[in-house]
Amino acid sequence: MRWDTLISDKRLGLEHYHDPKPGARNDFQRDFDRLVFSSPFRRLQNKTQVFPLPGNIFVHNRLTHSLEVSCVGRSLAREVAIRLRSRYSDDITILDSLSYIGDIVAAACLAHDLGNPPFGHSGEKAIQAYFSEGAGRSLRDKLSPKEWDDLTHFEGNANAFRLLTHRFNGRRKGGFAMTYSTLASIVKYPFESSLAGSHGKFGFFTSEKDDFIKVADELGMTRLHTGDGEIRYARHPLVYIVEAADDICYEIMDIEDAHKLKILSTDEIIPLLLGYFDDTRKARIEHVMSNVDDPNERIAYLRSCIIGILVEKCADAFAAHEQEILDGSFSGSLLDHITPLEKECYRKCEELSWNKIYCASDVVEIELAGTRIISFLIDELVNAVSDPTLNYSRLLLAKVPEQYEINSPTLYGKIQAILDHISGMTDVYALDLYRRLNGMSLKINN
Repeated sequence: MRWDTLISDKRLGLEHYHDPKPGARNDFQRDFDRLVFSSPFRRLQNKTQVFPLPGNIFVHNRLTHSLEVSCVGRSLAREVAIRLRSRYSDDITILDSLSYIGDIVAAACLAHDLGNPPFGHSGEKAIQAYFSEGAGRSLRDKLSPKEWDDLTHFEGNANAFRLLTHRFNGRRKGGFAMTYSTLASIVKYPFESSLAGSHGKFGFFTSEKDDFIKVADELGMTRLHTGDGEIRYARHPLVYIVEAADDICYEIMDIEDAHKLKILSTDEIIPLLLGYFDDTRKARIEHVMSNVDDPNERIAYLRSCIIGILVEKCADAFAAHEQEILDGSFSGSLLDHITPLEKECYRKCEELSWNKIYCASDVVEIELAGTRIISFLIDELVNAVSDPTLNYSRLLLAKVPEQYEINSPTLYGKIQAILDHISGMTDVYALDLYRRLNGMSLKINN
């Protein structure tokens, strides 16, 4: 793969139209702004990241997480560009391409969670389980094998690509009409659901397969041979930067949130986080922290230092393995290839998170409630589109926004419309609809 081909401001759905607008913003910055002003992005403020949405303590939601990932991703991309420029000092075209990667990554980071349903990752699991374990199993014989794989492996990353590219009712061709490079940079798993395997991850639904192929081929992404006619590509190189920014943020910020919620103690966290630094840097950090009394501020200072060093180490890893990344032969994530000190401490943070955060009572309660709510909503809506002439079906389907194609000629299309609707809900709206459909929140005047 080549940088001058990988960076393209061509827009999906507007391939034959390019308006070289004057002004300070480039097309990738326009992608960023288009996302910020969009309804799906605003709805992220009411979607769970890990912990329940705030009471008296404000923890991260999907929107604040996405903003922070975008900041870290932009910094990491710019560090990578600095390291690569000397290699391409004689190639003006590639140098020009590298100047845009910070803007592309910033936009892709904003978009990376747009497709996630309410109630955190439990929302994805609830959708998968409805079809693989629940009432949805009865639909298997009515769908093609690839359509069934899409549903039983439902993935927020693939749903984000659909949200950005699909022409919903009343919308323009190309969906958000994003640039090819921004779209490619959000697809962590550039293959179809039939190749998801045991980890259950994939990058695009059957319905968006042709759009992904168009984007990938235009950018010169390497198509890998699967031997069975299925579609698999090497990642767009900028995906590694988006992934690293996401991993850095959720790992460190989940620990900070857990500390604010008193799931983890200050005495437990500070020694762990200091492990990211050598003795000289650790002494300087401890000196600064000795002048700060507020435990939350001490953790926040440590968090900022850790993000800084992980950005630096991931940029080094990208530069060291650039050729493998461009060849499509790079294995693992950037964090798998950082220096041993930081890599080992990151591993310990992951271990702490799995042992004490993701199994915390509040987190498990959200997962249980989310699973029940989403399963119920899918079941009600599937029954409604299966027999839309029933009175209850007509009343329920009247509440579905017109942009969703519940009258699709295929069962797969109808189910996708249901999942488009549900995955776009906020936690609050999904809970409210669940209560209303169960008669829990009726207002009856005497």
